Amino acid sequence: MENKLERKYGLFTAICMVVGIVIGSGVFFKAQTILQKTEGNMPLGILAWIIGGAIMIVCILAFAAMAQKHEKVNGIVDYAEALVGPKYGYYVGWFMSIIYYPTLTVILAWLTARYTLVFVTSCWPNFPLLIPAAQGGCVIGPECMVLTMLYLVCAYVVNALSPKLAGKFQTTTTVIKLIPLGLMAVVGIIVGLVGPNHMLVSNFATASATKGGAAAPLLASVCATSFAYEGWIIATSINAELKDAKKNLPKALILGGIIIIITYIAYYIGVAGGASVEVLMADGATSAFVNIFGGVLGNILNLFIAISCAGTMNGLMLGCCRGIYSLAARGEGPRPELFSQVDKESNLPNNSAILGLLLCGFWGAYFMFASLFETWGGVHAFAGTALESVPFSFDASELPIITIYAMYLPIFINWMRKAKDESTMRRYVIPVLAIIGSLFMVYACLVGHKMENFWYLIVFAVIMFIGKLVNKKKA
Repeated sequence: MENKLERKYGLFTAICMVVGIVIGSGVFFKAQTILQKTEGNMPLGILAWIIGGAIMIVCILAFAAMAQKHEKVNGIVDYAEALVGPKYGYYVGWFMSIIYYPTLTVILAWLTARYTLVFVTSCWPNFPLLIPAAQGGCVIGPECMVLTMLYLVCAYVVNALSPKLAGKFQTTTTVIKLIPLGLMAVVGIIVGLVGPNHMLVSNFATASATKGGAAAPLLASVCATSFAYEGWIIATSINAELKDAKKNLPKALILGGIIIIITYIAYYIGVAGGASVEVLMADGATSAFVNIFGGVLGNILNLFIAISCAGTMNGLMLGCCRGIYSLAARGEGPRPELFSQVDKESNLPNNSAILGLLLCGFWGAYFMFASLFETWGGVHAFAGTALESVPFSFDASELPIITIYAMYLPIFINWMRKAKDESTMRRYVIPVLAIIGSLFMVYACLVGHKMENFWYLIVFAVIMFIGKLVNKKKA
């Protein structure tokens, strides 16, 4: 007898699931980045959030059509395999397992450590073992890197020893992360408009007088939004458990996407109501939280942000633990017979999980050696060698995500070729818009990151070549 998932979710539940999956730590992290890239131009930043959100919506609509046609198929690897071919599916899966999940997990662990140290230093300024921020501590100091690695190990242990606990932690952090977003959005806008300093009005007036129409800052900012909007591909997997999926899935994705865009923009504006753009560019949203809610409550909200980042990291570690397993289960990748094994007691692919943790450690060390050591006393990690002038570091919070947008292109094109029984809207119009949006993301990345793309592509090419060498496909 074939087991089928029960169609138990209605439209409202589906919308909540879409919002919960996408909204994570990115908005806390990238709000400061977008302000920096636009040089404090608030209207330009809002436009970047809108463009990034619009691209997200057209792409999730394109994948929603695929999800409805292939109801047993979930995830980009399976879509790639079904529409383009097994080889392409393998390379997409290899990229996700070796680069995408581990690098993003490291970034989230670093963010969790960063906000944790901000909380600790605010409560105990003279806490031992902490290096002052002015000397490279808190954000990129050695104590931050040690705490980053500790969080990675903790996330692995939780997922390996108690998957149920990991699931409960994920649900709890989903609720917690909405608290600082909602409070800052509502209270920040009100304070910024009616407060004695009229901070919001002042920030918009000042920003409008800067490089308002510059194309490069806008493209770089749109590229930055990709991290905050990432996760939507997972939302298409709920179709098999959704009542009247043909109608409700597109509705849930569109309405959920609109809610996400409005939430992000409201938070972005609310933060500007609590501090000047100059302060926000230098110190991030921490200063706005403290200015609006006071030292104690503001710092507690910073702790909530750290917990939110930990929740997102926990979800990504789940992907790390199962990355190589997803390939091995198809008889692909290195040693399929080893990495396809699943522990009977924990129901976890332990060998795959251990490799995922090691990959996180590798990328954490990579970023530390490539860029962070240079900050500690001005000494480059490769000083005195032929590699001294090569910027091996790359923005792991953006470039791997933009790579995924590039990988979507063959999937969209083959969908238009093969989906002959679909309507014109679903077969041509939506995929064409998704292709345009994906190409825009790639172009924005090329303009925003310049030569950094070149060094990243070298790393990418080497890893993909290794993937070709180690692929020992078995039936």
